[in-house]
Amino acid sequence: MNFELFVSLRYMRAKRKQTFISVISFISIAGVTLGVAALILVLAVMTGFHDGVRKQILGNIPHVLIQKHAEGFDQHEEMIEEVRAFSPHVQSAVPYITKEAMLLSQGNVAAVNVKGVARTNKIFKQAMFTRDQSPAEELLFDRQEGLPGVIIGLDTATTLGVSVGDSINVIPPMFTLTPFGLIPKMKPFEVVGVFKKRGGFVDTYYAYIDLAGAQAFFDMAGAVSGIEIEVDNFDQASPVASQLREQYDYPYVVRSWEEMFGALLSALRLEKLGLFIVLGIIVLVAAFNIATSLIMVVMEKHRDIAILRSMGASARSIMQIFVLEGLIVGFLGTLFGTGLGLLLAKNADPVIKWLERTFGVRIFDQAVYGMDHFPSVVNSSDVLAVIAVAMIISLLATIYPAWRAAKMDPAEALRYE
Repeated sequence: MNFELFVSLRYMRAKRKQTFISVISFISIAGVTLGVAALILVLAVMTGFHDGVRKQILGNIPHVLIQKHAEGFDQHEEMIEEVRAFSPHVQSAVPYITKEAMLLSQGNVAAVNVKGVARTNKIFKQAMFTRDQSPAEELLFDRQEGLPGVIIGLDTATTLGVSVGDSINVIPPMFTLTPFGLIPKMKPFEVVGVFKKRGGFVDTYYAYIDLAGAQAFFDMAGAVSGIEIEVDNFDQASPVASQLREQYDYPYVVRSWEEMFGALLSALRLEKLGLFIVLGIIVLVAAFNIATSLIMVVMEKHRDIAILRSMGASARSIMQIFVLEGLIVGFLGTLFGTGLGLLLAKNADPVIKWLERTFGVRIFDQAVYGMDHFPSVVNSSDVLAVIAVAMIISLLATIYPAWRAAKMDPAEALRYE
């Protein structure tokens, strides 16, 4: 151990008359601890919400979407084969039909997008309530008799007052001309599946029927509304969409999921950055405490500094002593804060549920956010960024007190001793 580090550690252990200085040092450690813990916890929660919202979006929205201006696809089979062979990142390309419609049952009305999908659509990976727990795709595509099937969300089912096995009327914005005037087109469907998850994009805005039935119901024989493309990783959606856009120009429209819903995720990222800056002020306040305690130590130890200089210690060594003392405070605060922040972030959901049970309050409403647990995802890059910021602020807080100590004149300091 070099003598600069030894003296720094010795100054951390105050004598009886210098207890107040050590108290300020401990307060500084506590301030850095709380600031670092708050930063790690909030960044983990914001990352969890970001991932949760993205999962809700990608639970129903395709990675890449190809549509055509003002009309549907008549020859979509050839395009699907071309898209599947277009890039190794493309995993699937399936047609779909979509049309806004009203759902009517027992005098209740709900507005949805009725979507005709193929059997391979990823929507069937969602957890659903079905009769006898049968697979939803079998109930939708393999019906031999009775009404055609429809799958709706839990929110929609609650609004309509229906459950699995009940019938609902689907009313698209289409009319039939009769001798009595225009009559809205209407067709009854049987509810064969209900999404288990409440809230979110999947449950609220969509109802699903089989693709062939949708073509017949919406008078789109042989045509589809567009092509849904899935890639091997959601990060590859934008590059694949850009490449497809070069091949399929007007009248085709190629959009990635980020272009359709990226504004929402950008807002979450901006909010995460804002919270990082705001909570970083807590660490900055703790750094002022570090600077204050070092200034008081320099004032208290002016005679010791003068003696060390007289014994041959350089100004650089004196500066290193107080820089190391401040860094020790910052390191301990960062270490304890990182441990506390990771502990809270890893156990955020149990802590929230315990607080709700203990105080009888609702902190996290799962129905509002469409998530089954309080989201908290620890990102190693966020933790490293918090540690780096805390240590840099702690280092900057030591520069002025250490510089003043190094510039002290030994003769002037010992003149009145």
